[in-house]
Amino acid sequence: MAGRFGTVEVIRATKALLTFTVGGFAFFVVFGNVTDYWTNFEFVKHVLSMDAQKPELKAVSNINYRAIPWTWAHHVAYIGVILMETLILITCLYSAYRQARAVRGSDGEFTRAKFWGIVGCTAGLFLWFFGFQAVGGEWFGMWMNATWNGIPDAVRLCTYIGIVLIYLSLRNDTRVPVTDRE
Repeated sequence: MAGRFGTVEVIRATKALLTFTVGGFAFFVVFGNVTDYWTNFEFVKHVLSMDAQKPELKAVSNINYRAIPWTWAHHVAYIGVILMETLILITCLYSAYRQARAVRGSDGEFTRAKFWGIVGCTAGLFLWFFGFQAVGGEWFGMWMNATWNGIPDAVRLCTYIGIVLIYLSLRNDTRVPVTDRE
């Protein structure tokens, strides 16, 4: 029915809104990283240099050979993080916009609108799980760092983004039951 706003439309609207929150968060992160470059650059520098480990852990650690002490490499890594965050920002906001426009559209139109949100949320999980938790946390021993430990924040982000990705991917936003499809 034209003008009807039922359960399917509410589900679609909430998917658009949650996709927007991921893109909006990425906007704030990118804005902060670009306008206050040197603050988070210090984070990247200390994690990659492995120079701020807790003294009791540094004394027994055998992984310091993994350290990257070169400033140019710190800049490359940090710019790579900013570019990935920009990808998350663009894909999620674009998808949220398309989803919002397709709230009352066909099943196919709304499903297509979710595509870039799924890409953006997956990129977010890749960055904050693989990049921060696996590479930063495990390879560079960020968990041993007294000051520059981003693992708790990465876990928080992965939890939220993972929930949004699961919800966005669910097939609960169609008017035609999935079992009746070809």
